[in-house]
Amino acid sequence: MHPVMKKTFLILHDIRSSENVGSIFRTADAAGVSKIYLTGYTPAPLDRFGRKNARLAKAALGAEGFVSWEARKDIFALLDELKGKGAVIAGVEQSPRSISYTDFVSEKPSALIFGNEVGGIPEGVLSEADAILEIPMRGKKESLNVSVAAGIVLFSL
Repeated sequence: MHPVMKKTFLILHDIRSSENVGSIFRTADAAGVSKIYLTGYTPAPLDRFGRKNARLAKAALGAEGFVSWEARKDIFALLDELKGKGAVIAGVEQSPRSISYTDFVSEKPSALIFGNEVGGIPEGVLSEADAILEIPMRGKKESLNVSVAAGIVLFSL
C-alpha cells in the first residue's frame, strides 16, 4: 500500500514548451499531485477556444485529463490565495538563498514553482516564496530540463 501524499500543488510559470508541460503533467499524475496551476504564458491542455494542445497531449499521454489544472494570469494573486489556505510556497531555482531539495520538509500542503526553461523563476516571484529549493549540480552544465527537475523534486517528497 502506498502512503498518502500530503497536498502538493505545482505552479508552472512562463514555461514555453508544450512538450515540457505535458511531461510534467505525466509526472504529476504518477506522483499524486493535487493540482497544477499554469501561470504567465505557460501553455494549457486546452486553449481559450477549448481546442486541445496536441503537442502537450502527446507528451502527457492522457495525464492532462487526470490531473486537475487551472490557468491563472496573475501568479502573485495565486500565491496569496495558496498562502491564505496554509500552503508553503517553494520555488525550485538556483539562488544564494536556496537549500537542497532533500532538506525541504513541510507538514503543510506545498506549492512548488517551476519556471522558464532559460530564465528560471523571476526574482519578484522568488521573493514571495517561503523556501527556495535547489538540485545540486555536479557536472559542467548548471541546469536540468524543467520536466526532469520536476520529477526529481516530486518523487523526493
